[in-house]
Amino acid sequence: MKRQIALITGASSGIGYATALTLARMGYDLIVVARRMNRLESLTQEIQTDPSTSDTRIHAAVLDVRSLKAVKAFYDALPGEWKHIDVFVNNAGLAKGLSRIFDGDTDDWDQMIDTNVKGLLYVSRIVVPGMIAQGRGHVINIGSIAGKEVYDNGNVYCGTKFAVDAITKSMRLELAVHGLKVTGIHPGAVETEFSIIRFDGDVDRANNVYKGFENLVAQDIADAIEFVLSRKPHVNINDLVIMPQAQAVAGVIIRKET
Repeated sequence: MKRQIALITGASSGIGYATALTLARMGYDLIVVARRMNRLESLTQEIQTDPSTSDTRIHAAVLDVRSLKAVKAFYDALPGEWKHIDVFVNNAGLAKGLSRIFDGDTDDWDQMIDTNVKGLLYVSRIVVPGMIAQGRGHVINIGSIAGKEVYDNGNVYCGTKFAVDAITKSMRLELAVHGLKVTGIHPGAVETEFSIIRFDGDVDRANNVYKGFENLVAQDIADAIEFVLSRKPHVNINDLVIMPQAQAVAGVIIRKET
């Protein structure tokens, strides 16, 4: 029986990396893309040296989703059999900076908008028509609690994730008639490289984000993706908001004194 194919963007770390490992265990062949090939090679080695996933076929490619030209070239270069994508996890995204709207860094704004919104759109525009042609497929967009609630100094990042939420709802409305499923998954505080990137590599500042409470980890979100994909064909999980117990709303975390 032919194995299904899953495409995961931003697969070099965090949620994307954990999702690739999980989908390999579920029996999917994988297309994994990111900007860091060395990390994709580590992911490939981890999957292929694990006896439970060693038969997983993996196609790894460097891709910056911010470039429509690069996205088109990536897809055009896929061997024909790899273009029959069954699951598409729109995971690539980032936050840059934490500042007020009137003193924010516009370069940070551009990077967030280009990655979180335009990147998601570019890859979707190229991949989804193939899903429509085959009459099946499942798109999973990784949003954020920041796309449901704003928090102090999150302005532009929140704006990009509100856009992801709206795009996800529109995709679901437009693609249901073609037999496709669309799911939005919106995590709260997940300890990945997210805060390190937001604070330009300041590890101490990033670590402070996760002090005093039990945060989510990437595998928690990968587990949710596994749940979503394992539902019966007539069942679609439209929307999941996943939070640490200590994070009741986006900008409030109950921390214990250490």
